[in-house]
Amino acid sequence: MSAPLEDIRVLEVDNYMAAPSAAAILADMGADVLKIEPITGDPMRGLSRPLKVESNFAEYDLQFDVDNRGKRSAAIALDKPEGQALVQRLAQDADVFLCNLLAQRQDRFGLDPETLFAANPRLVHATLTGYGTTGPDAWRPGYDVTAFFGRSGLSDAMREGVDGVVPRAGVAQGDHTTGLALVAAILAALRLAERTGEGQVVETSLYETAVWTQASEFSVTATDKAPVRRRARHEALTPMTNRYPCGDGNWVVLNMLDSGAWERLCRAIGREDWLADERYATGRDRYRHMPELVDGIDATLSAKTRDEWGAVFDEHGVIWGPVLGLHEVVDDPHADAIGLFPELQHPELGTYRTVNAPMRFNSADVRPRGPAPTVGEHTEQILR
Repeated sequence: MSAPLEDIRVLEVDNYMAAPSAAAILADMGADVLKIEPITGDPMRGLSRPLKVESNFAEYDLQFDVDNRGKRSAAIALDKPEGQALVQRLAQDADVFLCNLLAQRQDRFGLDPETLFAANPRLVHATLTGYGTTGPDAWRPGYDVTAFFGRSGLSDAMREGVDGVVPRAGVAQGDHTTGLALVAAILAALRLAERTGEGQVVETSLYETAVWTQASEFSVTATDKAPVRRRARHEALTPMTNRYPCGDGNWVVLNMLDSGAWERLCRAIGREDWLADERYATGRDRYRHMPELVDGIDATLSAKTRDEWGAVFDEHGVIWGPVLGLHEVVDDPHADAIGLFPELQHPELGTYRTVNAPMRFNSADVRPRGPAPTVGEHTEQILR
């Protein structure tokens, strides 16, 4: 099988997680990705959380690996003129230049679009930053916690009720989501370059990607400019779109909007009496009595475990999902069936599992191709 990007060269100047994750997906697609790092390495190296079990990989940086697998690495000092000249020379033979440099740093290092296009007019110049390269905050560094979750309104929207605390953001969720957006832009730009012979400047940011993930809410808020109501469980619009604890302390989430959902839920949990209760006759009635309904469903679900209720829900056509811990997801039979956690072979440490990008092809060679390189592992190779 052929890889979609097997003839594409990517020159990557970045660090941490967002932009590197985009380059990792390009490498999965077969691109030759050369990561330029400082002499001391990407500062993300060594920051991975430790394993909770004994393993050959106890000291290996698995979080760095997932965003840098399948790449080559060259250690080059960009703060020196000769280092800048070397990277500029490498860009002459690249199809894609990918970076997370703020605009002023691109200018300082001679890696701005104008400079690189002068020697390579077909180049796709791709940038991922916190807030973009234009606008009043283009100068501002941004991480996914600050730019993706905080500034975009996402953290506020996720608060539980009016007085809920700001929830903790998941590690690099914004980074990896924004990386996908950059991959899409790069692929479209490569297609344009192929058709027109002209390069493209593409960019995305953590901030704008987070806004796009909330497009359903912003489609209304952009017009009415009214605060979005943060609803706690007891303030849900309907009991069929809510989350509930089960008898084993695990949770389930329900999401049913069709006209027969209320009856299916009542029959599934053995509360057919609610179907004849005038207090719950209509959607408006149920909304007015939401606190008591939520308490009643909580009490009913306490009689069985999450998985026991899951079997009951399936039998009655209730659309539900288990709230799994990450440790459960890695052993989920469905994850195994779709190859979500493939194995890679490290030359010294042995076999380990990584995470597939969320896309599959029926007859193309798209896969993680190997572990992340060591710092400067390929410097001599590219200098020959």
